[in-house]
Amino acid sequence: MALTLQVDRMSAEEKLRAIEELWVSLRKREDDIPVPQWHKDLLDARERESKQGRARFTDWSTAKREIADEIRQNRHS
Repeated sequence: MALTLQVDRMSAEEKLRAIEELWVSLRKREDDIPVPQWHKDLLDARERESKQGRARFTDWSTAKREIADEIRQNRHS
């Protein structure tokens, strides 16, 4: 099925609604979504770290601040 969206003509609200509908549709068929091996490897490593008590967890507001700081530092490098 060919689907053509006039993205340039859509309002921000319409684009966000389209994104939401796409995510809902994708969630219904999660097994059809290819997952790269490196994603699986990374998740396995993080699970091992967690089970071994070596994982570090951060609350979301702190994580966002750390990510923003890192982005700012990389821009100035």
